[in-house]
Amino acid sequence: MIVGAIAACTAEGAPMSEKYGLFGKLVAAPGKRDELLGYLSEGTEAMPGCLLYVLSTSEAEPDAIFIYEVWETRQHHADSLKLPAVQASIAKARPIIAGFGPERFEMTPVGGVGI
Repeated sequence: MIVGAIAACTAEGAPMSEKYGLFGKLVAAPGKRDELLGYLSEGTEAMPGCLLYVLSTSEAEPDAIFIYEVWETRQHHADSLKLPAVQASIAKARPIIAGFGPERFEMTPVGGVGI
């Protein structure tokens, strides 16, 4: 692992770019969770720099959707929000979003399975 980290650094010794992680919660209007899940899934196949995009539900909160994302960089995430397919998905989803979780976490993923 150390060899890989060293190889990823530039010749000047600058650190490799940090990955960007995001975890949040959306709350769908009552009875609209599955519809919202569909909208949030649209256009996700062609998001450059996206390493992981996971939508999850919980029996404890039937209208909630938990979203975990890992990106090559923070800029990749910002750029994804400008993609026409993502913009269209957001426009369809907005009317059935009842709210957001009280916390949104921005993180720096450092390892693990799948990234």
